[in-house]
Amino acid sequence: MELRQLQYFTVLAEELHFSRAAQRLHISQPPLSVAIKQLEAQLDAQLFERSSKEVRLTPAGTHLLAQARDILERARRAALDTRAVAHGMAGCLRLGFVGSSMYRGLPEALAQLQLLHPQVRVDLHELNSAEQVSALQQGKLDLALLHTMVVPDGLRARTLLREPFMACLPTHHALARQARVAVSDLSQERMVLFAESVSPEYFRSIRTLCQRAGFDPELRHEVRHWLSVLSLVSGGQGVSIVPACLQRVGMPGLAFRPLRQSAAHSELQAIWRPVPAHPLIDTLLQLLQERIAAVAAADAAPAPASD
Repeated sequence: MELRQLQYFTVLAEELHFSRAAQRLHISQPPLSVAIKQLEAQLDAQLFERSSKEVRLTPAGTHLLAQARDILERARRAALDTRAVAHGMAGCLRLGFVGSSMYRGLPEALAQLQLLHPQVRVDLHELNSAEQVSALQQGKLDLALLHTMVVPDGLRARTLLREPFMACLPTHHALARQARVAVSDLSQERMVLFAESVSPEYFRSIRTLCQRAGFDPELRHEVRHWLSVLSLVSGGQGVSIVPACLQRVGMPGLAFRPLRQSAAHSELQAIWRPVPAHPLIDTLLQLLQERIAAVAAADAAPAPASD
Protein backbone atom coordinates (compact mmCIF):
# COMPACT_ATOMS: atom_id res chain seq x y z
CA MET A 1 0.00 0.00 0.00
CA GLU A 2 1.06 3.56 -0.70
CA LEU A 3 0.15 6.64 1.30
CA ARG A 4 -1.40 8.07 -1.86
CA GLN A 5 -3.73 5.08 -2.14
CA LEU A 6 -4.75 5.38 1.52
CA GLN A 7 -5.42 9.08 1.07
CA TYR A 8 -7.62 8.42 -1.97
CA PHE A 9 -9.43 5.63 -0.13
CA THR A 10 -10.04 7.81 2.97
CA VAL A 11 -11.46 10.71 0.99
CA LEU A 12 -13.74 8.40 -1.01
CA ALA A 13 -14.86 6.68 2.22
CA GLU A 14 -15.80 10.09 3.64
CA GLU A 15 -17.56 11.38 0.51
CA LEU A 16 -19.03 8.05 -0.73
CA HIS A 17 -19.16 9.69 -4.15
CA PHE A 18 -16.44 9.31 -6.80
CA SER A 19 -17.00 12.69 -8.42
CA ARG A 20 -16.96 14.66 -5.16
CA ALA A 21 -13.95 12.71 -3.89
CA ALA A 22 -12.05 13.41 -7.10
CA GLN A 23 -12.83 17.13 -6.85
CA ARG A 24 -11.64 17.19 -3.25
CA LEU A 25 -8.43 15.44 -4.24
CA HIS A 26 -7.96 17.80 -7.23
CA ILE A 27 -7.75 14.90 -9.69
CA SER A 28 -10.05 13.51 -12.35
CA GLN A 29 -12.31 10.56 -11.59
CA PRO A 30 -10.54 7.83 -13.67
CA PRO A 31 -7.23 7.95 -11.68
CA LEU A 32 -9.24 7.70 -8.46
CA SER A 33 -11.12 4.63 -9.72
CA VAL A 34 -7.87 3.01 -10.84
CA ALA A 35 -6.19 3.67 -7.48
CA ILE A 36 -9.08 2.13 -5.53
CA LYS A 37 -9.12 -0.96 -7.77
CA GLN A 38 -5.36 -1.38 -7.32
CA LEU A 39 -5.70 -1.10 -3.54
CA GLU A 40 -8.49 -3.70 -3.49
CA ALA A 41 -6.39 -6.01 -5.63
CA GLN A 42 -3.37 -5.63 -3.31
CA LEU A 43 -5.48 -6.34 -0.23
CA ASP A 44 -7.54 -9.04 -1.94
CA ALA A 45 -10.61 -7.38 -0.41
CA GLN A 46 -13.55 -5.41 -1.72
CA LEU A 47 -13.64 -2.07 0.06
CA PHE A 48 -16.70 -0.47 -1.56
CA GLU A 49 -20.05 -1.66 -2.82
CA ARG A 50 -20.79 0.31 -6.01
CA SER A 51 -24.09 0.78 -7.77
CA SER A 52 -25.51 3.35 -10.13
CA LYS A 53 -27.19 5.03 -7.18
CA GLU A 54 -24.66 4.87 -4.32
CA VAL A 55 -21.25 3.90 -3.01
CA ARG A 56 -21.07 2.17 0.36
CA LEU A 57 -18.23 0.84 2.50
CA THR A 58 -18.02 -2.90 2.94
CA PRO A 59 -17.12 -4.34 6.39
CA ALA A 60 -13.53 -4.65 5.14
CA GLY A 61 -13.61 -1.01 4.04
CA THR A 62 -14.95 0.11 7.42
CA HIS A 63 -12.14 -1.80 9.14
CA LEU A 64 -9.49 -0.23 6.88
CA LEU A 65 -10.81 3.32 7.29
CA ALA A 66 -9.84 3.64 10.97
CA GLN A 67 -6.40 2.23 10.33
CA ALA A 68 -5.87 4.34 7.21
CA ARG A 69 -6.69 7.51 9.14
CA ASP A 70 -4.22 6.51 11.86
CA ILE A 71 -1.48 5.75 9.32
CA LEU A 72 -2.01 9.05 7.50
CA GLU A 73 -1.97 11.01 10.77
CA ARG A 74 1.24 9.31 11.92
CA ALA A 75 2.83 10.02 8.53
CA ARG A 76 1.79 13.67 8.82
CA ARG A 77 3.25 13.98 12.32
CA ALA A 78 6.44 12.21 11.28
CA ALA A 79 6.89 14.71 8.46
CA LEU A 80 6.26 17.68 10.77
CA ASP A 81 8.60 16.33 13.47
CA THR A 82 11.34 15.58 10.94
CA ARG A 83 11.05 19.07 9.50
CA ALA A 84 11.23 20.57 13.00
CA VAL A 85 14.38 18.61 13.85
CA ALA A 86 16.00 19.55 10.54
CA HIS A 87 15.37 23.25 11.24
CA GLY A 88 16.48 23.15 14.87
CA MET A 89 12.95 23.48 16.29
CA ALA A 90 12.98 20.07 17.99
CA GLY A 91 15.29 17.18 18.74
CA CYS A 92 18.09 16.51 21.21
CA LEU A 93 21.48 18.14 21.72
CA ARG A 94 24.12 16.32 23.76
CA LEU A 95 26.12 19.10 25.40
CA GLY A 96 29.40 18.74 27.27
CA PHE A 97 30.60 21.57 29.49
CA VAL A 98 33.25 22.56 32.02
CA GLY A 99 31.99 23.76 35.37
CA SER A 100 32.93 27.41 34.81
CA SER A 101 30.38 27.54 31.94
CA MET A 102 27.68 27.69 34.60
CA TYR A 103 28.96 31.14 35.58
CA ARG A 104 29.38 32.32 31.99
CA GLY A 105 25.73 32.44 30.97
CA LEU A 106 25.05 28.79 30.10
CA PRO A 107 22.03 28.26 32.42
CA GLU A 108 20.36 31.42 31.12
CA ALA A 109 21.04 30.46 27.49
CA LEU A 110 19.53 27.01 28.09
CA ALA A 111 16.47 28.57 29.70
CA GLN A 112 16.02 30.85 26.68
CA LEU A 113 16.39 27.90 24.31
CA GLN A 114 13.70 26.01 26.22
CA LEU A 115 11.41 29.03 26.07
CA LEU A 116 11.86 29.52 22.33
CA HIS A 117 11.83 25.82 21.39
CA PRO A 118 10.00 23.75 24.03
CA GLN A 119 10.35 20.58 21.94
CA VAL A 120 14.16 20.73 22.15
CA ARG A 121 15.87 18.56 24.76
CA VAL A 122 19.44 19.25 25.92
CA ASP A 123 21.31 16.42 27.65
CA LEU A 124 24.05 17.91 29.86
CA HIS A 125 27.37 16.17 30.60
CA GLU A 126 29.89 17.87 32.91
CA LEU A 127 33.32 16.71 31.76
CA ASN A 128 36.81 18.15 31.70
CA SER A 129 38.19 19.50 28.44
CA ALA A 130 40.10 16.36 27.41
CA GLU A 131 37.12 14.11 28.17
CA GLN A 132 34.85 16.31 26.04
CA VAL A 133 37.13 16.17 23.01
CA SER A 134 37.31 12.39 23.30
CA ALA A 135 33.51 12.17 23.59
CA LEU A 136 33.09 14.38 20.51
CA GLN A 137 35.41 12.19 18.47
CA GLN A 138 33.52 9.08 19.56
CA GLY A 139 30.17 10.64 18.60
CA LYS A 140 28.93 10.74 22.21
CA LEU A 141 28.59 14.56 22.28
CA ASP A 142 27.28 17.04 19.74
CA LEU A 143 28.81 20.19 21.26
CA ALA A 144 31.53 20.83 23.84
CA LEU A 145 32.16 23.94 25.95
CA LEU A 146 35.68 23.82 27.30
CA HIS A 147 38.84 25.72 28.10
CA THR A 148 41.00 26.69 25.14
CA MET A 149 43.04 23.85 23.74
CA VAL A 150 44.53 22.71 20.46
CA VAL A 151 41.62 21.58 18.33
CA PRO A 152 42.09 18.13 16.75
CA ASP A 153 41.65 17.70 13.01
CA GLY A 154 38.08 17.23 11.90
CA LEU A 155 36.56 19.44 14.61
CA ARG A 156 35.48 23.06 14.42
CA ALA A 157 35.94 25.64 17.17
CA ARG A 158 34.70 29.08 18.13
CA THR A 159 36.00 31.25 20.98
CA LEU A 160 33.00 32.45 22.96
CA LEU A 161 34.68 34.44 25.70
CA ARG A 162 38.05 35.87 26.77
CA GLU A 163 38.21 37.11 30.34
CA PRO A 164 41.07 37.96 32.68
CA PHE A 165 42.44 35.72 35.39
CA MET A 166 42.09 36.99 38.95
CA ALA A 167 43.74 36.19 42.26
CA CYS A 168 41.38 34.23 44.50
CA LEU A 169 42.19 34.70 48.19
CA PRO A 170 40.67 34.00 51.60
CA THR A 171 39.01 37.20 52.83
CA HIS A 172 41.34 37.29 55.85
CA HIS A 173 44.48 37.17 53.66
CA ALA A 174 46.74 40.23 53.80
CA LEU A 175 46.71 40.57 50.00
CA ALA A 176 42.91 40.85 50.07
CA ARG A 177 43.35 44.39 51.39
CA GLN A 178 44.98 45.45 48.11
CA ALA A 179 43.00 46.70 45.09
CA ARG A 180 45.24 44.71 42.75
CA VAL A 181 47.64 41.82 43.28
CA ALA A 182 50.88 41.19 41.39
CA VAL A 183 51.49 37.59 40.40
CA SER A 184 54.88 37.83 42.10
CA ASP A 185 53.05 38.56 45.39
CA LEU A 186 51.89 34.94 45.30
CA SER A 187 55.40 33.47 45.10
CA GLN A 188 55.39 32.37 48.75
CA GLU A 189 51.82 31.10 48.72
CA ARG A 190 50.62 27.54 48.47
CA MET A 191 48.26 27.18 45.52
CA VAL A 192 45.05 25.32 44.82
CA LEU A 193 44.77 24.57 41.11
CA PHE A 194 43.01 22.33 38.63
CA ALA A 195 44.92 19.10 38.15
CA GLU A 196 47.08 19.10 35.04
CA SER A 197 45.48 15.84 33.91
CA VAL A 198 42.03 17.48 34.08
CA SER A 199 42.74 20.77 32.29
CA PRO A 200 46.28 20.81 30.88
CA GLU A 201 45.86 24.15 29.09
CA TYR A 202 44.67 25.92 32.23
CA PHE A 203 47.41 24.36 34.32
CA ARG A 204 50.03 25.34 31.74
CA SER A 205 48.70 28.91 31.59
CA ILE A 206 48.95 29.40 35.36
CA ARG A 207 52.38 27.80 35.59
CA THR A 208 53.65 30.01 32.73
CA LEU A 209 52.13 33.08 34.41
CA CYS A 210 53.99 32.29 37.63
CA GLN A 211 57.24 31.45 35.90
CA ARG A 212 57.20 34.79 34.10
CA ALA A 213 56.86 36.39 37.53
CA GLY A 214 60.01 34.54 38.61
CA PHE A 215 58.79 31.49 40.51
CA ASP A 216 57.27 28.03 40.16
CA PRO A 217 53.91 27.66 41.91
CA GLU A 218 53.93 25.57 45.07
CA LEU A 219 50.96 23.25 44.69
CA ARG A 220 48.99 22.52 47.85
CA HIS A 221 46.02 20.81 46.21
CA GLU A 222 45.12 19.72 42.67
CA VAL A 223 41.38 19.19 42.17
CA ARG A 224 38.84 18.41 39.44
CA HIS A 225 36.11 21.04 39.97
CA TRP A 226 35.99 24.81 40.31
CA LEU A 227 33.81 24.63 43.40
CA SER A 228 36.49 22.49 45.02
CA VAL A 229 39.07 25.18 44.23
CA LEU A 230 36.89 27.90 45.76
CA SER A 231 35.95 25.82 48.80
CA LEU A 232 39.56 25.05 49.63
CA VAL A 233 40.62 28.69 49.23
CA SER A 234 37.67 29.83 51.35
CA GLY A 235 38.79 27.37 54.02
CA GLY A 236 42.29 28.84 54.11
CA GLN A 237 43.99 25.94 52.34
CA GLY A 238 45.82 28.15 49.84
CA VAL A 239 45.27 30.74 47.11
CA SER A 240 44.45 30.37 43.44
CA ILE A 241 44.35 32.11 40.08
CA VAL A 242 40.95 31.68 38.48
CA PRO A 243 38.80 33.04 35.63
CA ALA A 244 36.97 36.27 36.53
CA CYS A 245 33.56 34.62 36.06
CA LEU A 246 33.98 32.72 39.33
CA GLN A 247 33.32 35.95 41.22
CA ARG A 248 29.66 35.27 40.44
CA VAL A 249 29.56 32.07 42.49
CA GLY A 250 28.90 34.07 45.65
CA MET A 251 30.72 31.72 48.01
CA PRO A 252 31.48 33.39 51.37
CA GLY A 253 35.02 33.77 52.63
CA LEU A 254 36.55 34.67 49.27
CA ALA A 255 38.17 37.82 47.87
CA PHE A 256 38.85 38.25 44.15
CA ARG A 257 41.46 40.76 43.05
CA PRO A 258 42.61 41.74 39.51
CA LEU A 259 46.16 40.79 38.61
CA ARG A 260 48.46 43.78 38.24
CA GLN A 261 50.20 44.13 34.84
CA SER A 262 48.96 40.78 33.54
CA ALA A 263 47.46 40.24 30.10
CA ALA A 264 46.71 36.55 30.73
CA HIS A 265 43.19 35.51 29.84
CA SER A 266 40.96 32.50 30.28
CA GLU A 267 39.00 31.45 27.21
CA LEU A 268 35.78 29.54 26.82
CA GLN A 269 35.69 27.64 23.56
CA ALA A 270 32.95 25.78 21.71
CA ILE A 271 33.99 22.71 19.71
CA TRP A 272 31.83 20.48 17.54
CA ARG A 273 31.86 18.04 14.63
CA PRO A 274 30.87 19.73 11.36
CA VAL A 275 29.59 16.46 9.88
CA PRO A 276 26.86 15.54 10.33
CA ALA A 277 25.62 19.11 10.78
CA HIS A 278 23.47 19.62 13.88
CA PRO A 279 21.01 22.54 13.50
CA LEU A 280 20.70 23.12 17.25
CA ILE A 281 24.38 24.03 17.62
CA ASP A 282 24.10 27.41 15.91
CA THR A 283 20.92 28.19 17.83
CA LEU A 284 22.46 27.51 21.25
CA LEU A 285 25.75 29.25 20.44
CA GLN A 286 23.91 32.37 19.34
CA LEU A 287 21.90 32.42 22.57
CA LEU A 288 25.02 31.78 24.63
CA GLN A 289 26.97 34.59 22.96
CA GLU A 290 24.05 36.97 23.52
CA ARG A 291 23.97 36.02 27.19
CA ILE A 292 27.76 36.38 27.54
CA ALA A 293 27.55 39.86 26.02
CA ALA A 294 24.73 40.82 28.40
CA VAL A 295 26.68 39.62 31.42
CA ALA A 296 29.80 41.50 30.26
CA ALA A 297 27.77 44.70 29.79
CA ALA A 298 26.27 44.33 33.28
CA ASP A 299 29.71 43.79 34.82
CA ALA A 300 31.08 46.87 33.04
CA ALA A 301 28.19 49.14 34.07
CA PRO A 302 29.02 51.58 36.87
CA ALA A 303 27.51 50.81 40.22
CA PRO A 304 24.52 52.98 41.15
CA ALA A 305 25.33 55.91 43.38
CA SER A 306 24.41 55.42 47.02
CA ASP A 307 22.25 57.93 48.88
